[in-house]
Parts: sequence; C-alpha cells; structure tokens
Amino acid sequence: MPQISIISEDVCAQVVTPEAAFAAVEGVFAAMARGEARNFPVVREALGHADALYGFKSGFDKTGMALGLKSGGFWPGNISLGLTNHQSTIFLFDPDTGQLQALVGGNYLTAIRTAAASSVSIAHLARKDAKVLGMVGAGHQSTFQLRAAARQRDFDKVVAWNPHPDMLPKLAAVAAELGLPFEAVDRESLGAQADVIITITSAFEPLMLRDWIKPGTHIACMGTDTKGKQEVDSHLLAAAAVFTDEVAQSVSLGEAQHAISAGLIQEGDITPLGTVINGTHQGRASSDQITLFDGTGVGLQDLAVAHVAMRAAQAQGLGASVTL
Repeated sequence: MPQISIISEDVCAQVVTPEAAFAAVEGVFAAMARGEARNFPVVREALGHADALYGFKSGFDKTGMALGLKSGGFWPGNISLGLTNHQSTIFLFDPDTGQLQALVGGNYLTAIRTAAASSVSIAHLARKDAKVLGMVGAGHQSTFQLRAAARQRDFDKVVAWNPHPDMLPKLAAVAAELGLPFEAVDRESLGAQADVIITITSAFEPLMLRDWIKPGTHIACMGTDTKGKQEVDSHLLAAAAVFTDEVAQSVSLGEAQHAISAGLIQEGDITPLGTVINGTHQGRASSDQITLFDGTGVGLQDLAVAHVAMRAAQAQGLGASVTL
C-alpha cells in the first residue's frame, strides 16, 4: 500500500526557500521550452457561490518527473474572514504507477512560485542597471513579489500604488526590512520612475497605460490568469517585446488576451521565457526596449515547487504520512 506524504502550509513555508522556488520555476520554464514538460488544459469556472472562481491546473514534467494537479481558486470574501483569498491544494502522483505520492498545501507555494516567476523574468529580461522597482498592487502576494524582485537587481528605491492605499504600509514595512526607501505614488508617477514594474492585482481594467511607461522598462504582469482580467493597456503589449510562461495560456486567459482580440499583436509575437533561459532567444534586444512578461501561472510551476517541498520534508522528517 502506498505511503502518502501530507505536507502542511507551515512545513512548506519552512522548507521551500525563495532560492529553491526560483531554481524550480526557472528549470520548469526551460523544460517547457525544450518540449520536455507539458501543461494540460486549465479548468477554471465561476462557482456561482461566494463570488468564487474554482478550477484545476495540471501537467507532467518528464525532466523533473513531476505529475499532478493543483485544485483551488479565488474566494474574494476570505480576507474579511482572516483567510487568504487564494486557496489551493496540490496532489502529486508517481509517474511510473499513477499512485498518489503527496498532498501538499498550495497557498504558500502559489505565492512563492508566482513571485519566483516574476523574479525569473527580471533576472533574464530587466536591464542590469535597473534601480527603481514599481509595485502595482498590495495584496497578499505583493510582499512575496517584492522580496523576490529585490534578489535580482540592486534596486535603490521602491514606488508603489494600490487602489486601497491603506494596504500599502505592509509593502513599506518589507521595503524597510530590505533597506529600500519606499514611496506611495500615483500610477503615472510610478510609470515615469520605475525601471521594473510588477503588477499583482485582480483587476478587470488596465491600471497602467502605454504612455506612462518609459523606454527600457521591464514589466511583469502577474495578476491576469482568467478570461476578462486585465492589468495593463493593450497598446503597451503592442509596444513591447512580450514573453510568457506559456503562449497558449497567454493568448486565452493571460494579459495578452486583450491585445490579441484587438488585433494589436498576434500569437507569434509572444515568446516563451524558457527560450531565453535556454539561450535560444536573445531576450532583451536593447537598453531602450520595453519588455513584458505575461505571467499566467502554469500548473507545472506548482508541481515543481510542490516536488521541492515533498523531497525536503521527507529528507528532514517533517510533515505526516498515511497509508492508503
């Protein structure tokens, strides 16, 4: 009978470091670009209850031998209950037998793998001399994003905007912890100052316009993962070199969906970030080029970090196990 590892949120937070998440996500993007890892079609639906979105992300990474799915979604009312809005659990299976290997808490891993994805894009696409980091959004995932981004460039300032300004102090506290000056600004000022911009919201309308973005900026759009969502002006994608985790998701439910439907860009204009990691695409072409990463959030990211959690927890004797 198989032994099933049960790895809690607390254990995940203990054993999966930002560095480990970065390596796992970078590796799975590279494997996807080589054709060695594949995401399966996403199921994501409105429940018609609690204003929630619920679904499944799944895939198989033959390089890392990670097979499984993440089940969960977004419950907007959770914040009033003291819970995170994103709730999920990851199921890992043995690729050789199909037997269940582990049940892994997915909330911390979702946050840290999303931050890892944007930081991988910063590492490979942002200008080396980027000094000002702009944060659009101040929800649960924003602090993970800020910490991960700060590892990739020698920033000397953070500027931020959020539709609810009362949420900005927690970002300011993280910036202070990192030794970075922090300033709350309007969106136009953020675009004028920032060399790297991370958008991490649940918006359904453009929050950043093309005319506000200066040459050479790198933008990581991390909040658009559902049909209808949008964080930036579609004309911004038309003016930028666009990269993504997975092209199929980018055009159907990512930030590119709007520029595609408006005819401003075509699917062939979008480049998998994994090709830059593998060295088959140059990435940024010049210091003045605007680059944009459409981080749609693929299931293979979740499986990669969940595998890290499973292996580390087992090695350290953490978590629990049951026999089925």
